[in-house]
Amino acid sequence: MPSFDLVSKVDLQTLDNAVNTVKKEITNRFDFKDSPVSIELNKKDFLLTIEVESEMKLNQVLDVLISRSIKQGLEATIYDMEAKKGYQSGKVFKKEIPVRNGLKQEDAKKVVKLIKDSGLKVQAAIMDDMVRITGKKIDDLQSVISASKTWGLGIPFQYVNMKS
Repeated sequence: MPSFDLVSKVDLQTLDNAVNTVKKEITNRFDFKDSPVSIELNKKDFLLTIEVESEMKLNQVLDVLISRSIKQGLEATIYDMEAKKGYQSGKVFKKEIPVRNGLKQEDAKKVVKLIKDSGLKVQAAIMDDMVRITGKKIDDLQSVISASKTWGLGIPFQYVNMKS
């Protein structure tokens, strides 16, 4: 039976390249001259820490981060901007941004529910941080892929391990 896996993973090397490109651009920009800017990526926890002198500069750094990530082939939705608010710490403004890597259990349950509600003749099973979708016809699986692009869950999906 044909099947594929629906996952939400971030390539760590591509993410690291995007962060390094942001660092390089920020050091070359005139409006950031003589201002303390620190951008650190914790690769183990998938956590991005940004320290700047004001909230306005934080928004500028975030704009650069999102645009560079998109140019690197990453989706802007991998950054969970609403998870933690920025806060003032002494003279600097800090913000920690978790990077979404892997499909959380509650998100996987939403995906399975949306697949079942779609009425397509496929089965969906949650397996750790992915959802395996099987069906009798490849056309049904392709219908699930096209439907998943319209769900609007704010999660970047990848479709891997397609077997026929």
